[in-house]
Amino acid sequence: MNYRKFGEVSVSEVGLGTWQLGSADWGNIREEDAFAILNRFVELGGNFIDTADVYGMGISESYIGKFLKTTNKNLFVATKLGRRGDGTNGWPQNFSYDGMRSHIESSLKNLDLSSLFLEQLHCIPEEELRSGNVFENLRKYQAEGLIQNWGVSVETAEEALICLEQEGLASLQIIFNIFRQHYAEEFFAKAAEKNVALIVRVPLASGLLSGKYNLGSFFAKNDHRNYNANGESFNVGETFSGLEFTKGVKLADHIAGMLPDNRTAQWAIRWILDHPQVTAVIPGATKVSQVESNVAASGLAPLPNDTHRQLYELYEEEIRPQIRGRF
Repeated sequence: MNYRKFGEVSVSEVGLGTWQLGSADWGNIREEDAFAILNRFVELGGNFIDTADVYGMGISESYIGKFLKTTNKNLFVATKLGRRGDGTNGWPQNFSYDGMRSHIESSLKNLDLSSLFLEQLHCIPEEELRSGNVFENLRKYQAEGLIQNWGVSVETAEEALICLEQEGLASLQIIFNIFRQHYAEEFFAKAAEKNVALIVRVPLASGLLSGKYNLGSFFAKNDHRNYNANGESFNVGETFSGLEFTKGVKLADHIAGMLPDNRTAQWAIRWILDHPQVTAVIPGATKVSQVESNVAASGLAPLPNDTHRQLYELYEEEIRPQIRGRF
């Protein structure tokens, strides 16, 4: 495992996304399997774990909190707030100081921590970002010691640029993969200039870039790749990076043929890591074998420049025009 700087600390360049561990949007995962995934990730040198309060409404955070008690490794846990619908204290009603604080306190309880390494706004409305009040709240929580760093998970390049104007921003979490390349041109240089960490989610386009799906693949009823395939529940970009499934499968097959060998998922992650401004990529895993595959990408040599050029040309000519949703 290789490591990159996040502020004053070093985090594993391949982190672990834990949306799956909430057993709400990717099918069900047993607690013992969640622990096996977390344990193998740490055994392989991983130290950066990303979660959110809405992943199973606290289930993912609680699993991680229990796991933290079983290891003496120094782990960096990032969580997110802003999408819970708790009457007056959630999406989209309330981003007040007290409302946000209550969600931070809930995450602290679930994780059994006294302070959060990183709290992130979770794809909240753009108008809330523009008003600036949420950032003032985060600065206050940081001053109080509830959080050590704060960042924002965004849906669009415009939102990223808004956040990059904010003093104290530690990180941006973005969708960035072979199916979503243009962000590198639009704000990576500015993020590096401001020493803002870039955390990459949806690196395998909800599994499309793993090379294991075909036109006959299907997903469980409680899997977002079923119920949000066309953006029925939230931004379609979070599912298959906004591509219609059948088109995505065909494009993924084409991309697989452009990569050095059949380790398609690993090369897709390596493509992301080839961008030096990226701090960490956070693929999820529902099996230990997936953790092992994801982490192995850190040890691969960078892709040839010609391959990067060919993939960019494919993106501009055939992929980008087919992306749906806000990006």
